[in-house]
Amino acid sequence: MSEILVRELARDETAVWPEALRLSATFTALDSWSNLVKQTYGYEIHRFEAMQNDDVVGILVLTHVNHPILGNYLTTAPFGSYGGFAYSSIVSRDALLQKANGLAEELGIEYVVLRFVDDGSRPPVPWKQHPIYCTYLLDLPNYAEELWESFSSQYRNHIRKSLKKGFSIKFGHLELLNEVYEGLARSMHELGSPYHSKAYLYRMAESLGDALEFAVVHGPLGELAGAGVFIFQGKVVTNLHANILRKFRPDYAGDFLYWSVITHYGERGFSTLDMGRSLIGSGNEVFKMKWRPRKEMLAYWYALREGTNIPELNQKNPKFQIAIWLWKLLPDIITRRMGPFFIKGLA
Repeated sequence: MSEILVRELARDETAVWPEALRLSATFTALDSWSNLVKQTYGYEIHRFEAMQNDDVVGILVLTHVNHPILGNYLTTAPFGSYGGFAYSSIVSRDALLQKANGLAEELGIEYVVLRFVDDGSRPPVPWKQHPIYCTYLLDLPNYAEELWESFSSQYRNHIRKSLKKGFSIKFGHLELLNEVYEGLARSMHELGSPYHSKAYLYRMAESLGDALEFAVVHGPLGELAGAGVFIFQGKVVTNLHANILRKFRPDYAGDFLYWSVITHYGERGFSTLDMGRSLIGSGNEVFKMKWRPRKEMLAYWYALREGTNIPELNQKNPKFQIAIWLWKLLPDIITRRMGPFFIKGLA
């Protein structure tokens, strides 16, 4: 077997990778996504490919996040659930891991985190696994009614009620930008989380083009009730963001949104809806599991600088619970100005 060689792509070099690796690494490994992150937040992107006999057998895309509060680190899949890392063999995987360690030493960072779908393998020393997230994959039939009988009677009743409340949904592109931003910024504030700027969503739509679709949910009186951002790659549609405003949650607006999404993309011929990541045991996971998806563990592998611990940048951290409580109390004008500053450290 010939030697595995790893090289870093030049900044202006276009990545040309096999389709199987690109699909495994998801849209977060694509140049369009890397350019979005760099243009919005100024982060450096390092792209590596493992070569064997002139064939690309592994890819790794790392973003260097350097935030004054939330740390100095390297990550795959910035602002996505997972991706940016794919390989065809353990040998190519380990060659890329070695390159990631070397880059971490060169930059003097605190840690590296690789986020990808767990394939059952154990991380080699010194990498450590921190399994706290899953993603949820729903097989989409051409007709949503084919899923109907798989749901519990209680949940079917929730969907029926949502359809009688007078909600409506629009799918589109930049013509929906203002409403999508308003819906996501407001709903994230209600949840106690910062959100990106409108410019981030605009650049995303411009960068991804036809591979992105916005969705806006309106209430019975035409008022804004929620919004979503969906990204396509192959036959998979990924729920990047999808939130409902608190006022409309008791009327099952979330059920209306998801049922509408399932119907819309199933009829368009997509085979899978990736519902996005959630913390294991969270309320989000409970909601997603009602739709009977396949639950896939995400393998978050960390390489830590000596003397440091795995960072707890999630809701399980008591410090984050306090921050969430405080964020909810701030007025919109403050959260919208400060939100992009904080969320850029949570890549």
